[in-house]
Amino acid sequence: MASPMGKQINGLFMGLEVKKMLQFAELHTTTNFTFLEGASHPEDYVRRAKELGLEAVAITDRNSLAGVVRAYAEARKIGQRIIIGSELVLSDGQCLIALPTDRNAYGRLCRLISLGRQRAEKGQCLIHKEDVLEWREGILFILHPPEIIDFSFEENVRYWAMELGSNLYMAAENLLLGHDDIRLAQLHEIAEAHNIPVVASNHALMDVPENRKVADILTCIREHCTIEEAGTCLQKNAERHLKGTDEMLELFAGYEAAVRESQKITSRINFCLSELKYEYPDEVSNGQDPQTELERLVTRRLPVRYPPHLFPLGVPEKVTELIQRELTVIKELEYAPYFLTIYDIVQFATEQKILCQGRGSAANSVVCYILGITSVSPDRLDMVFERFISAARNEPPDIDVDFEHERREEVIQYIYEKYGRHRAGLSATVICYRARSAIREVGKALGLSQDTLSSMTGLIWGWSGSDQAANRAHIRASGLDPDDRRLGLCAELSRKIMGYPRHLSQHVGGFIITKSRLDDIVPVENAAMENRTVIEWDKDDIDTLGILKVDVLGLGMLSCIRKAFELMKTHYGVSHTLASVPEGDDAVYDMLGRADSIGVFQVESRAQMSFLPRMKPRNFYDLVIEVAIVRPGPIQGDMVHPYIRRRDGKEKPVYPSKELEGVLKKTLGVPLFQEQAMRIAIVGAGFSPDEADQLRRAMATFRKMGTINSFRDKFIQGMAGNGYDTEFAERCFKQIEGFGEYGFPESHAASFALLVYVSAWLKCHYPDVFACALLNSQPMGFYAPAQIIRDAREHGIEVRPPDVNYSDWDSILELGENGLALRLGLRQIKGLNEEDADWIAAARQNGYVTVRDLWFWAGIRPAVLKRLANADAFASLQLSRRDAIWQASGIKGENPLPLFAYAKEDEQSLDPSVTLPPMHIGENVLQDYQSLRLSLRDHPLKLLRPQFPGTVQAKALLNTPHKHSLSVAGLVLARQRPGTAKGVIFMTLEDEEGSINVVVWRKIFERYRRAVMTGRLVRISGVLERKGIVTHLIADRITDFSHYLEKLDDEAFLAQSSVNGTGHQAPPQSTRRPKPINPHRHPRDMTKALFPSRDFH
Repeated sequence: MASPMGKQINGLFMGLEVKKMLQFAELHTTTNFTFLEGASHPEDYVRRAKELGLEAVAITDRNSLAGVVRAYAEARKIGQRIIIGSELVLSDGQCLIALPTDRNAYGRLCRLISLGRQRAEKGQCLIHKEDVLEWREGILFILHPPEIIDFSFEENVRYWAMELGSNLYMAAENLLLGHDDIRLAQLHEIAEAHNIPVVASNHALMDVPENRKVADILTCIREHCTIEEAGTCLQKNAERHLKGTDEMLELFAGYEAAVRESQKITSRINFCLSELKYEYPDEVSNGQDPQTELERLVTRRLPVRYPPHLFPLGVPEKVTELIQRELTVIKELEYAPYFLTIYDIVQFATEQKILCQGRGSAANSVVCYILGITSVSPDRLDMVFERFISAARNEPPDIDVDFEHERREEVIQYIYEKYGRHRAGLSATVICYRARSAIREVGKALGLSQDTLSSMTGLIWGWSGSDQAANRAHIRASGLDPDDRRLGLCAELSRKIMGYPRHLSQHVGGFIITKSRLDDIVPVENAAMENRTVIEWDKDDIDTLGILKVDVLGLGMLSCIRKAFELMKTHYGVSHTLASVPEGDDAVYDMLGRADSIGVFQVESRAQMSFLPRMKPRNFYDLVIEVAIVRPGPIQGDMVHPYIRRRDGKEKPVYPSKELEGVLKKTLGVPLFQEQAMRIAIVGAGFSPDEADQLRRAMATFRKMGTINSFRDKFIQGMAGNGYDTEFAERCFKQIEGFGEYGFPESHAASFALLVYVSAWLKCHYPDVFACALLNSQPMGFYAPAQIIRDAREHGIEVRPPDVNYSDWDSILELGENGLALRLGLRQIKGLNEEDADWIAAARQNGYVTVRDLWFWAGIRPAVLKRLANADAFASLQLSRRDAIWQASGIKGENPLPLFAYAKEDEQSLDPSVTLPPMHIGENVLQDYQSLRLSLRDHPLKLLRPQFPGTVQAKALLNTPHKHSLSVAGLVLARQRPGTAKGVIFMTLEDEEGSINVVVWRKIFERYRRAVMTGRLVRISGVLERKGIVTHLIADRITDFSHYLEKLDDEAFLAQSSVNGTGHQAPPQSTRRPKPINPHRHPRDMTKALFPSRDFH
């Protein structure tokens, strides 16, 4: 017989054995995909579960599966088990945690959530308990008790116990609220009475307790209250976080079975997201085997791409070999239906005369070219098909097709009609907190004033790492106290919630199309836009699960080109398509070499216009390089300067071997493209094409994943084995590594280069047509309409203002004094809608004679008449702007009375004739900018030039020597801070003569941060640097004179400055005009609205 001590020891060992075997599983977590409630990312829960040694962690967001793929990706990486589920909040307020046990049950949960989502508004969900019963098969449910346990709860428990039987559990928590023992006893008693197992849970809102502040601030944002007003809405303590097995056993002493039950539940669940088998729709194969149909189409279309009159010897052997190799890989991976679907969509667009073009890695595919999906012939490129599809990678291909942005909706609706909404949906885009939005929301919750928040956010630049939220320097620069505890807390919490999801939006065009029901794979909900549905996962989630996506993207330049072709046919009788535009036009390349590229696709940016005169493109492949070289990759890899030196003949190209010369010759020995990096690995280091693609992917993610080093030894040894010295191999690998993250695919650049050439050809030979088409395709591109119009006038095009007797909604070309003139459309008038413009044009007949005529005949409301008058759109009626405003103001009724309509009288007598003082030029210019955001009269700088004595104008910079000190003044058109520029700001100013390029180094930016970021009219002093015709002013002093723009309507101010010719010192920032134009708006905001800049991050 064992002694008492022996029993005690045995019991201790048995307890340890139980503890060792028992692993708690947290089955109820709320991630930040339950927007503005969960305080941790899904990945954080997975990592924390691994640290705590949990059996599993369930991701159970409210009526949603939006965060599960992110958790799955992290779990797969670190080897932690997760369980997929959802917290179902029913229409009567009850809460059930739903955990599907297998693939079929998962599909039913998706359909249940989709049902609730689609019967409610976007972002809402309406699920009834009857719905739960209908879709319950194979799903385990954990009933989450309400805060107050009463008779109605017991009735609900009885109902669910009867309906769900052994698939029902009851959740119990111990959150150290002071009455937990009583509550646990109550729940245990109720559960025991109905034979329901109790399972321990924390209903975690955060992975670690330190995130409680975040949870509380999110509560305030959600409830639209300050932290002082939140009261009992806030967390009572920080206990709703993940806990380990030992801590849970301690918390549930006496109820250890509840902890053990969590592990039992996980043993009943056998579902993993890896089971989702995606099947592509097959109706596009016309009842045939998809692969057979694809091969038939390729054979049929081959003579279209390689016609006998151009290829008398037949299809090139290289092309034939590529076709066979691609078709073999497509067959092996069963991707034929995907290609057929893209082909079907492109065919629809072609039949509807919607311009479209495939781009991206798909241009590496000769099959895509033959099917008409891409437009660039593969014989222009050194294709690497594995860049597009790789058998080793076994990931779905990604074909991006651009359509005219104004007609893309037709393509989207065609997809919905063909496949049905139950099988097609747009992927989601997760909208996350950025620096400004985080500061604004957190600041409001902390009770900071609107002025304080405006000051803090006004000096934050975009989404960059250095400006992730307000730091002490920014707070001080805003004129605030960085030691203020509330401001410090605002900065701290803003940084924490940056990157937290705010809501789901729809992807610009990523479609998921399935063979069976889409809502059997992922929940589908209504989009904000009518007639659209969106799934809960974004493109990264889809890639993680290997689901094929069709990208139906909108491209403004395609709309512009189509409109230009139509205008050419109407006014010049010339018909063209993308394929028929004459190639190799010297005049086009001469124009680009002068950086005359405003409006031209892809080469109109500040950086591209600076590079064009150095590049001096002379053929199509030069344009391919031009598109790709002004990118972060080549710049960071220090490839731009060596390439230009070799192109200019200042340095000879060096090739380490004959084999690599074949790879690098067309870029003069400098690798510029991802495909070249892959070719170097194949030719130089003996990589297989699939291994080279793995290297490319490692390059693309090496900063995040650090996987590129695994290829280093193989690469260097491979090159050494092929006779290259180690030093060269190291240098070569370093170069590849340097640009790998941002490397631009040659195929992508080639697709874009075609549109570069076509848009440049239009600008060169039909500048009037091109400018008109550009204006009618806005918003798009780098420049606002004001700069497009200015450029058109510099090219000798007469531009006429919008007018009620001549203008349509769109800009048009009409007979001018020297050829065609560009008449601006009514779309340029701020606040005017297309419907009103259409009525004005339709009712015009022989022309309007009075302002009142538009009210009578077109039904234009008095408020709209005032907008037209403010825009000076009544000039053809011989009315000044002020006279037109007077007449419009005299019309009081929204609509004329029917009895008097034919008599051209209304209920009021006609206003007596008055003589109004004329508006001076400054007033007119300011009013133009208010109504049109541009002026065809004088540039503001021409009127204000006397205020800036000693400043140099834009055209004079062309003759100013290198390293000369000078000052300029101008409106701020754009600010850019590329990620590769190490904090350098590139500003573009505009004066009365043209554009001025300014470089602001980081130290100068920090010194003049407010002027750089908020100024609309600035004076900048510095040193001019030039390279040929390209000039840059290196700033060393920046002064904000934006307040001068408010004085444009002050005739005395302008007259005084023009008489004495003296400039005025900039008054302190606090000085304001005593009577701004709009007394309801802050003058700084008014100036921003009238003279906006385009900022690029």
